[in-house]
Amino acid sequence: MKKYNVGIVGYSWVAGAHIDAINKTSWAQVTAVCSSRQLDSDEISATYGCPIKCYTDLSEMIADPELHVVSICSYPADHATQAILAAKAGKHLIIEKPIALTWHECLNVEAAVREAGVISCVCFECRFSSQLLAIKSVIDQGLLGKIHYGEVDYYHGIGPWYGQYRWNTLKSAAGSSLLSAGCHALDALLLCMGCEFENVSSYATYSENKDFKPYEYPTSSVSIVKFKNGAVGKTASVIDCLQPYYFHFHLVGSEGSLLDNKYYSTQVPGLDKNNWTELPMKMLDSGDVSDHPYQAQFEAFFMAVDEGVEMPLTSISEAMKTHELIFAADKSAEGN
Repeated sequence: MKKYNVGIVGYSWVAGAHIDAINKTSWAQVTAVCSSRQLDSDEISATYGCPIKCYTDLSEMIADPELHVVSICSYPADHATQAILAAKAGKHLIIEKPIALTWHECLNVEAAVREAGVISCVCFECRFSSQLLAIKSVIDQGLLGKIHYGEVDYYHGIGPWYGQYRWNTLKSAAGSSLLSAGCHALDALLLCMGCEFENVSSYATYSENKDFKPYEYPTSSVSIVKFKNGAVGKTASVIDCLQPYYFHFHLVGSEGSLLDNKYYSTQVPGLDKNNWTELPMKMLDSGDVSDHPYQAQFEAFFMAVDEGVEMPLTSISEAMKTHELIFAADKSAEGN
């Protein structure tokens, strides 16, 4: 089995999660880190227990012919430029969400990936979570019948107690509530509904709490989506809430319903229609990147690289569908 060498762009909280997850796969190891800060290679190598060379110049890092993959973990505003540069150098790509902060930049990244012929992975890693894998299995087995209504909502207060807050308050750095974090919920809605969207109408608002006053964009939004098969869905993206993290699912179909980790189905004989049946699965219950299923996602990515095929579930072509909906929702909210 070939071992792939990976270079990380950006050295932050999420970069640490990427390094740990990549090194735990059976396919790859991190051999380089590029940061605007001067890092000590010996110190970084000791931290992760493997030799890692540090750079401050991305062009220098990707010039290494022994580097096969670049993982973009920098600030969102830098993703597009760095991803395009790495793709043109022939490096396969892991890109933290969002791909970019504008639809135009997303299109440019997609074009660069396609032109270079590299394999891509966008970090909508929740698709590889125990919860979403179980929910998708329930859907695919027909236990809910044809889904005509779905809710997937994201509640996570990103205040001063959270590391991301220091830059997340800036519109130029984070973009919107959806781009910042709620994109995971909108992405999960698309996955569950299994159909392209037709149109979306969104509204957004702010919190009066002093901890959320520094935000330069509305911190709560709700989007109503109509799908091409006639189904409708709703996603709330709330990053100004004061409550435990909550990733909410409610799917309603012709043969049953699913609520978070519970379901009812007419297709399973003997179920009590007055009670839910619980699904044994690990819930999405934390915004901490160390709890996210990166390793499972990266295993699938490196396998796709090895086989020379498009990655399942979270390739850039798949992620672009979610980004198109995000930007359409944000545009609607700005006009409402």
